[in-house]
This record gives sequence, structure tokens and C-alpha cells, in this order.
Amino acid sequence: MLKKPLVTILVTFSTILSVFAQQKFTISGSIKDAKSGESIIGASVVNKDAPSVGTVSNDYGFYSLTLKEGNYKIAVAFLGYETQVLDVKLDKNQLINVSLNDQSTALDEVVIKSEKENKNVTSTEMSVVKLDVKDVAKVPVLFGEKDILKTIQLLPGIKSAGEGNSGFYVRGGGIDQNLILLDEATVYNASHLLGFFSVFNSDAIKDVNIIKGGMPAQYGGRLSSVLDIKMNDGNNQTYHASGGIGLISSRLTVEGPIQKDKSSFIVSGRRTYADVFLKLSKDTNTQNTTLYFYDLNLKTNYQIDAKNRIFLSGYFGRDKFGFSDLFGFEWGNTTATLRWNHIFSDKLFSNTSVVFSDYDYKLNISSGPTKFGIASSIRDWNLKQDFSYFLDNQTIKFGLNSIYHTFLPSNVTRAADATTGPQNTSIEKRFAWENAFYASDEFAISSKLKANIGLRLSTFSAIGAGTFFRYNTEGVAVDSTTYNSGEFVKTYVGFEPRFALNYTIDPANSIKFSLARTKQYVQLLSNSTATTPTDLWIPASNNVKPQTADQIALGYFKNFDDDKFEASVEIYYKNMDNQIDYKNGAQLQVNKNVEADLVFGRGWSYGAEFFLKKKYGKLNGWVGYTWSKTERQFDKINNGNVFAAKQDRTHDISVVGIYDLNKKWNISATWVYSTGNAVTFPSGKYYVNGRLVPYFTERNGYRMPDYHRLDVGVNYTAKKTKKLESSWNFSVYNLYNRKNAYQITFEENPDNKAQTQAVRTALFGIIPSATWNFKF
Repeated sequence: MLKKPLVTILVTFSTILSVFAQQKFTISGSIKDAKSGESIIGASVVNKDAPSVGTVSNDYGFYSLTLKEGNYKIAVAFLGYETQVLDVKLDKNQLINVSLNDQSTALDEVVIKSEKENKNVTSTEMSVVKLDVKDVAKVPVLFGEKDILKTIQLLPGIKSAGEGNSGFYVRGGGIDQNLILLDEATVYNASHLLGFFSVFNSDAIKDVNIIKGGMPAQYGGRLSSVLDIKMNDGNNQTYHASGGIGLISSRLTVEGPIQKDKSSFIVSGRRTYADVFLKLSKDTNTQNTTLYFYDLNLKTNYQIDAKNRIFLSGYFGRDKFGFSDLFGFEWGNTTATLRWNHIFSDKLFSNTSVVFSDYDYKLNISSGPTKFGIASSIRDWNLKQDFSYFLDNQTIKFGLNSIYHTFLPSNVTRAADATTGPQNTSIEKRFAWENAFYASDEFAISSKLKANIGLRLSTFSAIGAGTFFRYNTEGVAVDSTTYNSGEFVKTYVGFEPRFALNYTIDPANSIKFSLARTKQYVQLLSNSTATTPTDLWIPASNNVKPQTADQIALGYFKNFDDDKFEASVEIYYKNMDNQIDYKNGAQLQVNKNVEADLVFGRGWSYGAEFFLKKKYGKLNGWVGYTWSKTERQFDKINNGNVFAAKQDRTHDISVVGIYDLNKKWNISATWVYSTGNAVTFPSGKYYVNGRLVPYFTERNGYRMPDYHRLDVGVNYTAKKTKKLESSWNFSVYNLYNRKNAYQITFEENPDNKAQTQAVRTALFGIIPSATWNFKF
């Protein structure tokens, strides 16, 4: 009588054991472009029968997916590529490398959508935008030069620093609060020609990510955003050359295999030649004016074996401007990155990088007996170690970052034959050591709820050699201490928690939340409203405390019409401490006591961002709208009253449309509108000894006129031959010739000296451009 119940119990128990004992195995590998061998970042790898179970390839194309033993159909998909479905019998760990083919434009777009994961909805990432470099090429911009920085300014929450300028503000932060990375190297000044071009040649760029909030733990050192740009690796299958010839600039890119399937190179160069046209002037000084920039991107890589790959990349860029023999000015960036990718196992991926970054400028004045030069620079050596560990629907990232900074604030050299002008002056170099350790874990709490929890522990030490002053609240030096080389002057420690949550209502709808604390230990001192080459970077010290920001954001994300449209609404609030401003009349250049001229306060910003993007079809593009408020408060500015920051713009609208008429022709248009910047204008005037003196009251109490502009572009693709692909780009910047105010000055009315008149200066009117692009 007992045997039957006993058998039942044993069968049930063995079944339970078999379920728990069911093994899990991992498929891993690399995902690449079949034609070029370029690694594909962010490709989806999902179980077709359970699309919520999957992963994406990392920054080097590596993926890892762990599943229970069984037979699976694994879909590998990326926008613009044919989806590849793998039949996998998973009874052991397997290495499966995948090569994806370009998606033919003749294919039904439903094929693309049916395999496309709603990554923007299902991931924990929020406040993140990934730009398609192909779309960047179609957006009309100033001078017809496709430009990443100009394109990101068309996204909600990101505001231009000014007419034609490549500087940008993110959610109320300053220009210097954006971390700009090129192959992991920090770019301190991303502008050419005083901001009219960016240093990023789109022909050399593979991937662009902009993070506006909820910054992952592996990033740090800035308060507001991360712009992470990665260069192409180079085609490891065939040789190619491509480029373009425009009205004021040209570019050329050459790439190909060093050893097919194992190594490749890419060299991409660009130069402007506006100074060539100056030779046509009748004025001798204008004929002798120098005005150009050049940049060069270089990269090579070598696949040692299935588990090891090395990369070496570099960027070299320079701007030169000189007016006859009277004035000379040049600045530029140099970066170099050596990386080693190593796969320890099918679940553990490692990236080790040694990174060099240098930014410097030189200014020369030669006017009669006055001859002198000013030089300044900032240089970094950076060691990075990053690990990614892939578990079941869980990714753990951890690593460290160590940077040695060298700051040369200003150095004045007077010519030997000069009889007037400043004397030789050398401001002491400053040295600092910045370190960070981080860990983050992205995991599923339930089938609908995902979380990403991270912590970044940062330290920053100002170190000798040098003499350091201590100032009181009035900016008066009370004592000084001299430190030897390597001695620690002041050390700051920062705890930077990061938290993100995603509640997926269904595959097309989700609600996201993020919270992040960030620290910034290097600051930019500038007297201008936008970045200029002479802006001064200084480190945190015994007087200058690191900036701190706490940002909280909540968003709703939705895809609809079979994933054709992508929409989101985000609201945010950001509090910023230890913000920096200057006393009236502050001297930033060649001033060993520059810290005495600084004042410190706080700031905050809040707003709502609306975004609608159409991804497929003949017509695509996006609409973005931002409502925001950005304010500052300093005890010693504006009588301690709260005032609007200069980048405070209540309304900001951008509309971008790209329409494919057929395979040869497409047209594009961009319309932007924004509230005018907050500015300080004189509230009145008075006379001293017959001289007109403006009277200023409230800081940033006035507004520039509202800004709006329409740009249009036309792209024509010529018939492709066996050896040559070519296209033409025609664009018009500021089509309706709006005279947007670049600055407003106040002058005495020549017809009535008792009156003062406001004079508006517009930088650009309508500007047409044309570029011929080629590839062979």
C-alpha cells in the first residue's frame, strides 16, 4: 500500500531535482559588419520565442547570452542591417561570431521592424540619445560641413552656445560641465574656427552617444553630460578612399586591411582653405592673413587571437589665425589611445586603455616695439581598466580610472628686441591626480521591473611642486605654503551613487526613473558667453572646491505604429553646488592670484523635454521641445539675489525632416526656435567728467531677442559605377535671412547725444554651400 505513494514522491522529487539541475550555457562572440569588418555597437541578440530575454553588444561588438539548455532561434539585429536568425542547440558554451549585411533599401521595411527590439523602451537607460552618423550627413548645417556637435544641439535638453557655435549646454549646466570623449580621450576644446566647426570629422566616426542624465557609473568628472564618440576601426576586407570637396574645406579618408580579417587601418584628414580667398584682396595685410584649421584621425587594430585584440588611435588638430605680422594665434588638441581587449571567458570581458590628451594655445603680438607671446595648456595621462561580467539577464561592470593632470595656466614670453609690453611672466604649473573606482549592476527584479545600481568613488588630489596661497572671503591672501614635487596639498573624496529603474508596462510602453550624483574637479574660467581658445582650465585646490550635482529624472517612453515612431517625455531637476563666477573686473589671464577673483555659489535647473522621432519610411526625422528654467545664486553677485543663468532659455524647439524622393534625391530641412539668452544690459546712464558711463543693476535681468532659423538641404546621389560612388550636397543656412542678434551694444545716438541707442549685430545672414562627396 505504501509503494505507490513512495514512487509518486520519488518521481516528483527527481523531477524537481532535474529542473534545478538543468544546466545553463552561454553563447558569446563578436558582431561585425560583413563588408568592412567594423564591430557593431548596440546590436540586439534575443531569443525569438521570448524577446524580453536578450542582450546587446558592447562598445567593442562583444556579446554574451546565458540560457538554459535547449534549442533556440537567436535573432541578431541592428538598425540598417539584415536580421540574422541563428539555430542554436545549446548543450555547451559556444563561441558564435556574427557578420551582418547591410539592409537593402528594396526590402520591405516590415522585415526590419519585426525583429527590432524596443531598446529605448525596455532598457534602463534614459536621457540617452544615439546618433546615426548617416543621418548626421543629411542634416543641413553652417557651411554645409556635416557636424556631430551641431546635430546634437537639435535634441531636447541640449542648447547651442550661440550662432554657429559648436559649444553646447545640457540641462542648465555650463559648457565645461560636458565630458567629451574621442576613443576614451578627453577633448578639452572641441571647436575649430572659434566654434564654427567641431573637431570631429564625421567620416572617421562610427558611434555617437550623448547622455544627458542618469550617467552610468563608469563615467565621471563632469556634472551635466557625456558625449562619447568612437572612431571607425578601418575596413579589414577591402581598400577604400572617400572624401568631399566643399567651398571652404575638403576632406579625405583612406582605409583598408593590413592583414585581411585580422588587422586594418584608417587615416582621415580635413583642412579648410578660407585663407586662399583672402589672397584675392587688394589690401596687403588681408593678403597676408592666415586663417585655416586642419585635423587628422588615425587608427589601427590587430586581432591577435580569438580572445585578444589591440587598438591604437590618435587625433591631431590645429587652428591657425594670423593677421599679417601683427597678430598670431593658434590652438589645438592631441590625443592618443592604446587599448587592449581581452576575453577572460565567455562571461568576462576586459578593456585596458592608456590614454594621452593635450590641449594648448599660443598667442603672439607684434606691433612695433611691443612683441610678446602667451601660452597655456592642459595635459593628461590616463590609465583605464574596465570589466564587464555577463550573468543571466544581468550585467555587472566594474573598473578604475587614474588620471595625472598637468596645468600650465599662462606663460608670457617677451621678445628680446621688444621695448614695451609685458615682462616675462611664468605662472606656476599645477599638478593633480584624479582617481575613480566604480561598480554597477544591471539586473531584472521581475519580468516588468529592471534596475541599474551603481557607485563611483572618486578622489582628487592637488599636488606639488608649487606655492599655494590661502585666501579669505574677501579674496585677500592670508598665508602661503610651498610644497615639494609630489607632496599632497589637498585631497577630496566623492561618493557618487547612480540609480536607474525601468518599469515596462508592455513591450511598447515604459516608465523610467534615474538618480545620479556627479563630481567635477576641473573647472573652466571664461569671460565670454561661449568657449574660446583662451579659456582657462584650473583644478580644484585648497581654495576651489569641486563642483557637485544631484539630478533626478522621470520619463515615459513609448513606441507605436509597429515601432515606426519613438516618443518620450522626461522631467528633471538638477541641483548644483560650488558653482564658479568672477568678481567684476576679474583678470583671468597671467594672474597667479586668479583664485582670489573667484566667487562661489549654487545653481539649479529644472524642465520638461518632449521628443518624437520617426525612424522608418521615406519621411523621417524628429521634433523636440524643451521647457526649462536655469538659475544661480551667489552671495557676492546681484546683492545675493537669485538670477537667471546666461544659458537660461524658457522655450527651445527643433524640427528636423529628411525626405527620400527616390534612390537618387533626398531633401532635408531644420527649423529651430529658442527664447533669447539672459543678458546684463545697462538700466541707465550717468556722466562723469563729460564721459558717458552705463549704470548696471540686475545680473542677467534682460533678454536677447528670440532666435529662429530655417536651414534646407538637398542631396543627390549619382549613378554608382564599379569603382566610384559620388554625391552632391547643396544646402542653405538661414533660408529666410533672419538677422538673429549675436550681440547688442549701447551707443550714444549721434543725432541726439541725450539719447542712447541699442545696436544689434548679426553674425550670419543667408549662406549657401555645396559639397561633392566621393568614395572609391
